[in-house]
Amino acid sequence: MADQIFKAETKLQQGLAVHCEARGMSFTLDEPPELGGTDTGMNPVEALLSALGACKCIVARAFAKPNKIKLHNVNIVVKGVLDPDGFMGANPEAKIGFSEVKTTYHFEADNTKEELEAFVQFIETHCPVQDTLSNPATYISEIA
Repeated sequence: MADQIFKAETKLQQGLAVHCEARGMSFTLDEPPELGGTDTGMNPVEALLSALGACKCIVARAFAKPNKIKLHNVNIVVKGVLDPDGFMGANPEAKIGFSEVKTTYHFEADNTKEELEAFVQFIETHCPVQDTLSNPATYISEIA
């Protein structure tokens, strides 16, 4: 299969709110008041964690049957450790992005713990969002 291009557009609104759109669907990202926003939506790092968890949920659902997992449901909690002083410039020693990301799986499935542990390894190695975060893409920036 040939490469596909995925596209998202973002536009700064009032304050720190950002309108995000892809394929005719949209949502707003913002920051909480303590970070200068008006709290009209998740902030970008929360959206990133949500995208990672959603991608893992999709991989779990799409590949449960071929992996002999009798999946009824899965709930995934993704937590990230981030020091806001990094991107705010208050501490030049602080990492700007997440220093740790932890995924906790809550399965409803008719399988053994060992089978689910093997399935988690499958999910972790087949999730496009995790792969992008673990093995960064080439980034190109330009001014139009």
